[in-house]
Amino acid sequence: MNTGELVELAQQLRVDSVRASAAAGSGHPTSSMSAADLMAVLLANHFRYDFDRPAHPGNDRFVLSKGHASPLLYSAYKAAGAVDDEELLTFRKFGSRLEGHPTPRQLPWVETATGSLGQGLPVGVGIALSGKRLDRVGYRVWVLCGDSEMAEGSVWEAAEHAGHEHLDNLTVIVDVNRLGQRGPTRHGHDLDAYARRFQAFGWHTVEVDGHDVDAIDRAYGEAASTKGQPTAILARTLKGKGVESVQDREGLHGKPLPEADEAIAELGGRRNIRVKVHEPQAARMLHSVPAGHLELPRWDKGGDDVATRNAFGQALAALGSGRGDVVALDGEVGDSTRAEFFAKEHPDRYFECYIAEQQMVAAAVGLAARGWVPYATTFAAFLTRAYDFIRMASISGSGINLVGSHAGVAIGQDGPSQMGLEDLAMMRAVHGSTVLYPCDANQTARLVVEMAGLEGVRYMRTSRGESPVIYGPDEEFPIGGSKVLRSSEQDRMTIVAAGVTLPEALAAAEALDGQGIPVRVIDLYSVKPVDRLTLRQAAEDTGCLLTVEDHHEEGGLGDAVLDAFTDGRPVPRLVRLAVRTMPGSGSPEEQLHAAGIDAESIAAAGKLLVEEAVVR
Repeated sequence: MNTGELVELAQQLRVDSVRASAAAGSGHPTSSMSAADLMAVLLANHFRYDFDRPAHPGNDRFVLSKGHASPLLYSAYKAAGAVDDEELLTFRKFGSRLEGHPTPRQLPWVETATGSLGQGLPVGVGIALSGKRLDRVGYRVWVLCGDSEMAEGSVWEAAEHAGHEHLDNLTVIVDVNRLGQRGPTRHGHDLDAYARRFQAFGWHTVEVDGHDVDAIDRAYGEAASTKGQPTAILARTLKGKGVESVQDREGLHGKPLPEADEAIAELGGRRNIRVKVHEPQAARMLHSVPAGHLELPRWDKGGDDVATRNAFGQALAALGSGRGDVVALDGEVGDSTRAEFFAKEHPDRYFECYIAEQQMVAAAVGLAARGWVPYATTFAAFLTRAYDFIRMASISGSGINLVGSHAGVAIGQDGPSQMGLEDLAMMRAVHGSTVLYPCDANQTARLVVEMAGLEGVRYMRTSRGESPVIYGPDEEFPIGGSKVLRSSEQDRMTIVAAGVTLPEALAAAEALDGQGIPVRVIDLYSVKPVDRLTLRQAAEDTGCLLTVEDHHEEGGLGDAVLDAFTDGRPVPRLVRLAVRTMPGSGSPEEQLHAAGIDAESIAAAGKLLVEEAVVR
């Protein structure tokens, strides 16, 4: 498009943003109006995309990091012919695809859910990594950010990562409109302040008048021709551009324009411009890495003790040999999580994210958006830093595998800062998540493979210390299942455990049996979804349940067991053993005993429970 056509298209995007927000009675039209020229030039002259084939491997990728500017995105979809005017005016209405902040659940052109600021660029880095290192297709990744979100630390994790990886297929466009939600941003219109920061991380920067379509056009061309560096286009804009009553004024964020009809007239009225978006370049199909035979490692039942983290690393490396679409990411603890086993065998599909857990999870989301099956690993405790990214991954419907090692007090001397004691609760709360906690090597290996075929966010908790091999290498572990390891018709109670507490539970059951108290033991390796039928049967048969977990009592294994009794039936007698105090340093054995979750403590609690429950 030429200059005049681009100006007209930008005005149409503004008018349609105003109209959509007015129809909804809510939204962010002024945030959309500031970036309308930036979007118009991108859509008409630089973006290569087949809206009829959103999965086309050669398509450019666009991420609207400032997700509240969704009226602008949907107006661009209308201009491209992807949605019609009638649908545009369903914005924010119940059942509409055009939600207040964009998600890919019903819109195939949306790469990732946005709206939690500071996430678009990190995910864009993951998509760009896929294009640069895996797909090896020449598509570009364009990310539109707001200036307010530049205060988020995750933006600078992404900036450093992109600079380090020389992602010259990535361009971030920063809409520097000076105004945030409650007033001016930290740096206002000081483009140099942003430029210095990006340049420090190895980016090429271009400062531009964000309402000069010719200057924007040249800036995009410069970004595309820059080699060896990602590009940041820093655009000075005015919030509410084009309508005098709202332009560059505070107090209007997140509100439809007060006089929409007058604003539309001031913008020149409605238009019906259609953009013929450039076609993507021809590209081969993705994931051409040949798949081999999947041969999982095997351990002999009753043989040497094996840490589940070791089993995870070996199983992931084997899965990488069997499936060419599996990738791994780590937060610079691969020697501890054992992700390094994958790195040694499949270095081309391994991504070192360093100590930047938000970027690690975001990159996993970006890779999953391109069809890869990512496994991202770090200490369980440190995934808490990335929880908002995990939450947003769920909203996106992203299929990512997260593995948290070094969980619980059983890690020993390192102390509480390293002990993941909240992770089960955290991951169980994620919509549609799967939460797994294996107790031995063969179970771990099988569940690593099971995770790859699931949907949504999947989490596995692994342990630092060695544990006995309880199961044979051919045992199956269906998601949502459990294993009954001891049972009899005379059982007087049931112990429910998982992970490191499972061997302790078996030892406690053996001790109780020696005192004439037969006990059932359930391995609840699938913490979510939980095996309701087996738990209900155990409650009916034994009348008493005792859960034991190396986790805080809130939201973990005990609460998962309670979920089996939310259908209105009577809740059985239940005692929950968990970590209730703040641990310090000490050996794993000392830690488990101090927390009251070792075999001796379980046996004592079980004896009290049975003695109180049985009428003599």
